[in-house]
Amino acid sequence: MTTLTPILTKNWDQADSFTLAGYEREGGYRALRKALGLAPDEIVQMVKDSGLRGRGGAGFPTGMKWGFLPAESPNPRYLVVNADESEPGTCKDIPLMMANPHVLVEGVIISSYAIKSNQAFIYVRGEVLHVIRRLQQAVAEAREAGYIGTNILGSGYDLDVVVHTGAGAYICGEETALLDSLEGYRGQPRLKPPFPAVSGLYGGPTVINNVESISSVPSIVENGADWFTSMGTEKSAGYGIFSLSGHVTRPGQYEAPLGITLRELLDMAGGIRAGHRLKFWTPGGSSTPIFTDEHLDVPLDFESVGAAGSMLGTRALQIFDETTCVVRAVLRWSEFYAHESCGKCTPCREGTYWYKQMLKRLEAGQGEEEDLETLLDLSDNILGRSFCALGDGATSPVVSSIKLFRDEYLQHFEQGGCPFDPAKSTLWGGAK
Repeated sequence: MTTLTPILTKNWDQADSFTLAGYEREGGYRALRKALGLAPDEIVQMVKDSGLRGRGGAGFPTGMKWGFLPAESPNPRYLVVNADESEPGTCKDIPLMMANPHVLVEGVIISSYAIKSNQAFIYVRGEVLHVIRRLQQAVAEAREAGYIGTNILGSGYDLDVVVHTGAGAYICGEETALLDSLEGYRGQPRLKPPFPAVSGLYGGPTVINNVESISSVPSIVENGADWFTSMGTEKSAGYGIFSLSGHVTRPGQYEAPLGITLRELLDMAGGIRAGHRLKFWTPGGSSTPIFTDEHLDVPLDFESVGAAGSMLGTRALQIFDETTCVVRAVLRWSEFYAHESCGKCTPCREGTYWYKQMLKRLEAGQGEEEDLETLLDLSDNILGRSFCALGDGATSPVVSSIKLFRDEYLQHFEQGGCPFDPAKSTLWGGAK
């Protein structure tokens, strides 16, 4: 299992990996030619058979989502790619689009053909201007080569692809808030039902998928569903990009089969930084319950991580050693969620605000033990009661940190302040 599977990342070391010529040299757009020779329903079935699950966090079966589109509708069908990556620690889609944008473009064309859509949108976070320009260049190159436009490669299939920039709101990573933003409205989640598959963008049947999900489609079409299921686990098939950041010797993107463990990834990444030991980590980004060194051998697939009490999410593995104050880390995450809450629902709007206020006080050593019960009670009033998953995600680090590091919370107000030196957790302060 310690073998990497460079598929999406295989050409990242090439100086021209982002160009059409560089992508075609590695076999790019072969899958598109094959796809256009198949019936759309055959491609949908192939993706279903592959077991590809959404790589944006929820892990919903991609082919099943495509199959939810109604057979008949008076409105056009749309494909929307969610490229609004912005959660703390999550950093796989942006480097993928930067280094290999054509694999996403090819995935968009094949996926649009499969769901019988003639209009696709790639919704990108507005702050990543360098990525936006690279995507726009890739789309222009693909259009010039005849891969986008009318009568693609003589198949009779037409497709237009638009790269749309958001204004930088984490809430627009929620699929219906993304649709509102794409339509020109303020990005806030919609009430469901109706679900986007029935009534999404401009009221038409809409498929919304993550960048990595769509980018995985060309390799499935080219190599077959059996090839994809030969990697990963029975219920979590295939490969994925694992993003290691924080107190690790060689942080970066590690593309490996689902089911690999953090211990194996750390072995390949040179381990925890010299002279230190693992304290806690996130298996799927800051909105997932944290793990400790006791979870080093948990297989990183959807089922195993869930059974261990967290979520695989976006495979954003943030690594923290013993120099890190867990209360301070949770405070920083909570400040992010309070800032990014859209304010539409009371539990999230008020709950994340009070998280921030209470954790600030606790981190400064001014709280008391009863505050921990108040935090847990507050979490109960957010979890499952928010309009969308932002509120639910905000509770994860708070609840899990109190469960795993209650003594550390107590130390703060027993000592009248944080027992950790923040400089020690920095690159320079933690050096031996």
